[in-house]
Amino acid sequence: MAEQLTRMQPDTVVERKAGLLQRWSDKRAREREGMDYLMSFQKRFVMIYLPVLLFLFVLLFPFYWMGLTSIKPNAELIDQTNPWWVRAPTLAHYKRLIFNTEYPSWMWNTMMVAVVATLISVAASVMAAYAIVRIRYRGSNTIGGMIFLAYLVPPSILFIPLAIIVFQYGLFDSPLALILTYPTILIPFCTWLLMGYFKSIPYELEECALIDGASRWKILTKIILPLSIPGLLSAGIFAFTLCWNEFIYALTFISSSENKTVPVAVLSELVEGDVYHWGALMAGALLGSVPVAIVYSFFVDHYVSSMTGAVKE
Repeated sequence: MAEQLTRMQPDTVVERKAGLLQRWSDKRAREREGMDYLMSFQKRFVMIYLPVLLFLFVLLFPFYWMGLTSIKPNAELIDQTNPWWVRAPTLAHYKRLIFNTEYPSWMWNTMMVAVVATLISVAASVMAAYAIVRIRYRGSNTIGGMIFLAYLVPPSILFIPLAIIVFQYGLFDSPLALILTYPTILIPFCTWLLMGYFKSIPYELEECALIDGASRWKILTKIILPLSIPGLLSAGIFAFTLCWNEFIYALTFISSSENKTVPVAVLSELVEGDVYHWGALMAGALLGSVPVAIVYSFFVDHYVSSMTGAVKE
């Protein structure tokens, strides 16, 4: 009897493989049948290429306009004969921006504030998300929802009490004021994002580590964080981008020109009354968007995958 079962096992395996292969081929056939309406070039152009081209146009046109305006001489900025092209490109606006203003200092302030505030926010969010998701206790889901609701509070409401605190502690007109206040709007969303990602990690890994005598800190640093790198990158990208583009707090807490960040300084220092130096303004905006674009280009794959996992949770 045992010999008969042994002889039957290979046949059973072959039949299972054949069945799986047949189901896979049937699925592919159904997919091809469902996409037959896109086989002609005209239909592909209307259904795929045209929407993508429109999306790219809407997405890239502002950058094209900024770049075009930043290299136009002042005479062409006034002359609107051909606003879509430049006849005599110049780098005078970039030269004025970099050498005649404090733009390098503004860029350094923005980079320093964004990096330090991002590190603080991500570190605090990791602790909060781990405590809410991985440690089982009553009311954890309620606390997680309340943290996310805190993110929905408009910064225009928070900056008034925060301004009072900044003045009382003598932090006004200092980058430290921004570094300590930005986490108030970064930590809630980063915590919610990491909560969704931490839920996707199997609890069995943590239980095995607890049985082996590992502490919570070692579990967090040796198991959870290495498996959560895409989620950490996503939270870091979000926090960095929000810090880089933040305007209300930077306008309220910073007054001296040398301590301003790029979004505020470009608007306040390159506009003299009712005179807008459009060439320098567009050059500053274009240079200010380069670091964020570089960050996204490096980590966009991890960002999209982890955001998808967080939304599913």
